[in-house]
Amino acid sequence: MSTTTQDIGARIWGLCHTLRSDGVTYHQYLAELVFLLFLKMAKETERENQIPKGKRWDDLRALDGVDLMTFYRKLLVDLGTEGKGRVQAIFANAQTSMREPRNLKKMIETIDGLDWFSEHRESLGDLYEDLLERNAGETKSGAGQYFTPRPLIASIVSLIKPKPGESIQDPALGTGGFLIEADRYVKAQTDDLFELSEQLQLFQKREAFYGMELVPETHRLALMNAMLHDIDGDLMLGSTLGPAGAELPKADVILTNPPFGTKSGGGGATRDDFTFPTRNKQLAFLQHIYRGLKPGGRAAVVLPDNVLFEDGIGVKIRRDLMDKCDLHTILRLPTGIFYAQGVKTNVLFFTRGASDKGHTKRVWIYDMRTNMPSFGKRTPLTRDHFKVFEKAFGKKPDGKSKRKDEGEEGRFRCFDRDHLEKRNWNLDLSWLRDDSVEHADDLPEPDVIAAEIMGHLRTALEEMEALTAVLGGEAAE
Repeated sequence: MSTTTQDIGARIWGLCHTLRSDGVTYHQYLAELVFLLFLKMAKETERENQIPKGKRWDDLRALDGVDLMTFYRKLLVDLGTEGKGRVQAIFANAQTSMREPRNLKKMIETIDGLDWFSEHRESLGDLYEDLLERNAGETKSGAGQYFTPRPLIASIVSLIKPKPGESIQDPALGTGGFLIEADRYVKAQTDDLFELSEQLQLFQKREAFYGMELVPETHRLALMNAMLHDIDGDLMLGSTLGPAGAELPKADVILTNPPFGTKSGGGGATRDDFTFPTRNKQLAFLQHIYRGLKPGGRAAVVLPDNVLFEDGIGVKIRRDLMDKCDLHTILRLPTGIFYAQGVKTNVLFFTRGASDKGHTKRVWIYDMRTNMPSFGKRTPLTRDHFKVFEKAFGKKPDGKSKRKDEGEEGRFRCFDRDHLEKRNWNLDLSWLRDDSVEHADDLPEPDVIAAEIMGHLRTALEEMEALTAVLGGEAAE
């Protein structure tokens, strides 16, 4: 990302502090920016034909005071009902959180005065990604729950190596970070798609990338992100764990970071195609992912520790995964990456087999957690932190590169299927001595500790609610 883009991002984000006095939260401010940036972008990129006449940027810019606020509120409603295609999707059920016309005017004037539309189109996407990251970094916004750190995404995509012509799915879309990075990777390998045939170029733009997001506001952010990166794939609003998720086409590649926790209200996934019904969102998503891959398809999925060791249905799902797929690599991530939830996470890399039995012969586990910094604002996560793991992983996206077991003193170890079966398919393995016990002064940041405590409490509460629902159902019977 260029320094210019970062400077512009800082200036636009700085407006948020002004709007705080108007009762606008960080997340509401970002949604507000989506509407205004879209109108401005449409003018600068000569795409205002998508927007009805009389409801465009210059119409908005010409007004002031109460007239401006009245016009803006009506404009949001009209574009959400009269717009076409993605315009209507972005403005669906849109409403402003602002009350003061002067604050709206200031936002419009600031955006109008920035000369960044003359740069390469990718700069628009970089700017938007910068704003998303700033929002996720504000712990009060709660945005960390859907924002996957971009250095982690970039590392995962570089290892999975998506290719032109492959269908790439994210069933827990969030703001679209995985699909954006996969698109960026393919473009970097193909001279911005110019090396591809016209037919393949159209496929990459219109069909290669698709996904589903449950939360309307987050879905809106993803649509805007895709538009700024010139991606026209099918980004749907709906529940992957409901009937709509069963209709998602099988993919060559699945990249995702599913939401953590149990299904709201104690109810399990409402799909009838899952072999193992469960209230655990991550286990349900994991079933969707390995069932949704084409033979030979590759997946990388971010999941919390409980998926590695949960008993009961968890054991059955892990065994089924290791039968149907080659679960070749697990990356144990350091703490502080997802501090909004306060949970410890991993990345599971696997490849779908041609049959349904015995595909995982061994699992390689890389411990990037023990004796690593607690990442956060004081120690930001960067791409360089993944370089050693990437070298150990190897160049082949299916995990078939030659590897070396580093033993009990190293971070990369191999465990064969027999060993894992004796552990009842428990993949929660650790072997390194934790030196942090001897260095009590090297503690995570206070907000990370607080978030971790809240995360544990939240998970416990959700499990209690789920258990109460089950007991209540049994009593009724």
